[in-house]
Amino acid sequence: MLRSSARIRRSPRAAAGACAFLVTAAVASSALASGPGGRTELATRGGTVVSIRADHRTPFVIAHRGASRYAPENTLAAVDAAHRRGLVWVENDVQRTKDGRLVVLHDTTLNRTTDAAKVFPHRAPWRVRDFTAAEIARLDAGRWFGARFAGARVPTLADYLRRLDRNHQGLLLELKAPEDYPGIEAQTLRELRAHGWLDRAHLRGRLVIQSFCVRCVKRVHTLMPRVRTGILGRPPVSRLRRYARFADQINPRMSEVSSRWARAVHRLRGPHGRRLEIYAWDVGARASVRAVRARGVEGVID
Repeated sequence: MLRSSARIRRSPRAAAGACAFLVTAAVASSALASGPGGRTELATRGGTVVSIRADHRTPFVIAHRGASRYAPENTLAAVDAAHRRGLVWVENDVQRTKDGRLVVLHDTTLNRTTDAAKVFPHRAPWRVRDFTAAEIARLDAGRWFGARFAGARVPTLADYLRRLDRNHQGLLLELKAPEDYPGIEAQTLRELRAHGWLDRAHLRGRLVIQSFCVRCVKRVHTLMPRVRTGILGRPPVSRLRRYARFADQINPRMSEVSSRWARAVHRLRGPHGRRLEIYAWDVGARASVRAVRARGVEGVID
């Protein structure tokens, strides 16, 4: 989700410290939480399907790039790791290959989370947009995280959607670096439609599309008004009313959230008639449920 390498980057295990704490509170204990939009969700706990009902005292946790403390980020293994831990929503990042396929990967380059530098040593800086889907499919996206994940692949968006459906999970989908991929908004919607993700059930409680690019979020809303959308970052209060015409969520870095700003967000209703929500990221490993709720956020992406 971070926009550039200049941002603070935590290791997968450290980055999920807050997630582990909040998951324990929000899922594994008697405290129950709803997903984005406050709707009832389904999760699995020890292989048993259970109902998760709303409890506005408990922040809801969305697994950032899947359960990236336990498996390599944005892989199908990370989706399954989130599922095993009762996380009913995951966040991912979508980009486009040279030959026009949508793949799930956070960085706009391949070398941090794959062996691209080894497989293609003369193609630095290994930008996603410079490689075909077949070339990216050759890369190992798991060994960097741990030997037991060797052979994990960069999933296509189609593969990712199928796995989420199998697990009955929801998706917070980020359009990553859309300025590099003209038309990715419409293409992503076409892919979602092709795999059944624009039907009533998914739209009501299992899909949100977000981006740092406000224009792109507005474009998604224009193309498919029924899709819930989110703007990443912390826009000034003066812009919130305009953004509420096409965004259902404002999703900032946790350190940028003040209770005053959160109240300004919550005074507004989004395009689907519900109060604007806040899902914060980069929460910090020592965050507590009480501290997160004190900031006025509905949940965390961590």
